[in-house]
Amino acid sequence: MNTIIYKELSAYFSSLAAYVTIAIFLVVLGLFLWVFPQSSILEYGYASLDSLFGTIPYLFMFLIPAISMRSFSEEKKEGTFELLATKPLTDWQILLGKFFAILLVVLIALLPTLVYYTSVYQLGNPVGNIDTGAVIGSYVGCVLLASVFTAIGVFSSSITKNQIVAFAIAVFLCFFFFNGFNSLSQLLSLQYISFFISNLGVDEHYQSVGRGVLDTRDLVYFISVSAIFLVITRTILRSRKW
Repeated sequence: MNTIIYKELSAYFSSLAAYVTIAIFLVVLGLFLWVFPQSSILEYGYASLDSLFGTIPYLFMFLIPAISMRSFSEEKKEGTFELLATKPLTDWQILLGKFFAILLVVLIALLPTLVYYTSVYQLGNPVGNIDTGAVIGSYVGCVLLASVFTAIGVFSSSITKNQIVAFAIAVFLCFFFFNGFNSLSQLLSLQYISFFISNLGVDEHYQSVGRGVLDTRDLVYFISVSAIFLVITRTILRSRKW
């Protein structure tokens, strides 16, 4: 599996696209955090990173599919998966290698945002007047959210040879799992089970973790959704009807 992780990271960072994608993510996030008046920290009047963690999920919906769309689609298009399958690697090792490689790239993209925390920490009055516990919880939520979106992205890439189609499917599924269930819960005809439906969505659990309290139910949810998509992807790989 380590071989696959190294191979994927090398392939990704050997192209300019990797750096451009991460740079766009950080620039757009910085604009929402400091420039746009509707979400700028400077307009809040108090030290908070709520706008940062409120924006990240929507940027993840595009960043992660952009990173993951090539994971299996490229292998299928170029016919190299059969060669990969001949190596002493199981389907799970190949799948998890690609999954963790993509997740590592997302974490690398997320690391520079710690500068924003340091900046807000220093801007507080007094210095350090920020809820560090909530910030830590929000970063944990970002990692868990990234794992779900990565599993969705890998799944989307496994069902088509076209990277653009894989990207579009992943964006749709990420958006639906993040916002779709909340929208469904607000339908008049479904109000009597709205709480249950909203809890099927990612946003409900992401907000819960972001409050700084890591509930076991939230952790189980993120792991379960990621595992479901990985199991489905492994089933697709096992069939190998490419």
